[in-house]
Amino acid sequence: MDAFTAGILQRIRSTETDIDRARESGDDFLVEVETAELEDLRRLAADHGVEVGALHN
Repeated sequence: MDAFTAGILQRIRSTETDIDRARESGDDFLVEVETAELEDLRRLAADHGVEVGALHN
């Protein structure tokens, strides 16, 4: 696995964790922000041929 792939997968996992924390704290705005970030990261991964699958969410 190259550095880009490892990095993007780590960022996706981290963002998924952030979404979970925001949900647990009831911060709906942060959930929306992090969900948008997750969508961008998944799109970036797909654009570069990185298979993400269902890591968490």
